[in-house]
Amino acid sequence: MSSILTNTSAMVALQTLKGINGNLEKVQSEISTGKSVASAKDNAAVWAISKVMESDVKGFDSISDSLELGTSTVSVARQASETVTKLLTDMKGKIVASQEQTADRAKLQTDIEALTEQVKSVVGAAQFNGLNLVNGSASNTNTNGNTGINVLSSLDRASNGSVTASYIGVDAQNLSTRAGTDLSATIGASVSAATLTASGGASDTSTLTGLTLQGGGGALAKTDAAADPADSSGLIEGDALKLRIGSVEGAYTVKAGDTADSILAGLKNSLTSNGFDSSKFSLDITTSGSLTVTNESNVAGTAVEFSAARGNGALSGLESMDVQSDAGAAAALASIETMIQAATDASAAFGSSESRLNTQQDFVSKMSDALTTGISSLVDADMEEASARLQALQTQQQLGVQALSIANQAPQSILSLFR
Repeated sequence: MSSILTNTSAMVALQTLKGINGNLEKVQSEISTGKSVASAKDNAAVWAISKVMESDVKGFDSISDSLELGTSTVSVARQASETVTKLLTDMKGKIVASQEQTADRAKLQTDIEALTEQVKSVVGAAQFNGLNLVNGSASNTNTNGNTGINVLSSLDRASNGSVTASYIGVDAQNLSTRAGTDLSATIGASVSAATLTASGGASDTSTLTGLTLQGGGGALAKTDAAADPADSSGLIEGDALKLRIGSVEGAYTVKAGDTADSILAGLKNSLTSNGFDSSKFSLDITTSGSLTVTNESNVAGTAVEFSAARGNGALSGLESMDVQSDAGAAAALASIETMIQAATDASAAFGSSESRLNTQQDFVSKMSDALTTGISSLVDADMEEASARLQALQTQQQLGVQALSIANQAPQSILSLFR
């Protein structure tokens, strides 16, 4: 039946042409933007995944910068340690020569003192961005539980979407020539109940006293006139503290600006990061300069040990080295080997850390590239396919226009019935 009111063929042709035009618009958008998923309306799930991955790529770019900074810092420390090792090796030659009684020991001593000053200069100058890992000034506890730094190395995304940061710990190496001084006789000397009984026992607590700063316990600054290294009755910047509770040890190095409470809190944080079980033992910072360790468990026999040392540099023996006598020459020969080994160990430790940072940096770079490739596979348009589809759709569009034109002419054929 033909009708001049309803042209079914034209309606079908029109809907077909609309569909073709819609597909053609989508293909043209892919070609112009280069993406098959340019916005959330194109594919909400894929778009959301790609945006999370893009944020991870940005994060890895920042991690790469962090690793570069950390690598540079460790590289400076390694170079300094290797230079010190060479200087100590040269010094050993002088010391070996001094073992001969007919040698000019006075001149050899002068050479040794000059080399010592050079060692001190190298150690003091080995800083990058204000951080020196070889002069004993580092005070933070790293993820290894030792004094050193943490370098941001990765962002770990869990299956539930949560993100945590991972770090590579780099241990500091004290190659200073400062002679160590045992402060345990006055700092933390009152250690009652060194072996704790079970919870609720007569001696289930241990108290450390005397953990105060020189100058009345206020904030300690580098310019504090009261910070006298010769005074062992109070803590100053650079003092190394260690507290062991059972098998867990915490360490802290006093730094500028510390207060007595922040020092005690630093010890607690170090213990916690090393596996301290707060359900079995508690630390109570009651008053400035006093720390109480309490056994909260039913297990007795836990030992509490504390030590404090000032300026315990691995090369402290250089300051007192004197080869002008037989005894001094013999003592110098015995101590130089230990110092060379310490410098060698420091170089090896920094070399290992630097190698690990380089490996992580290479991994982060490849991970970033892999994520970028993954994003591309999700949202980028296949230009070859888009080109072929464009040609096909343009042909379909032309045919659709022709079909609509033919359908629109159909009602005119009815006029022939009335001739």
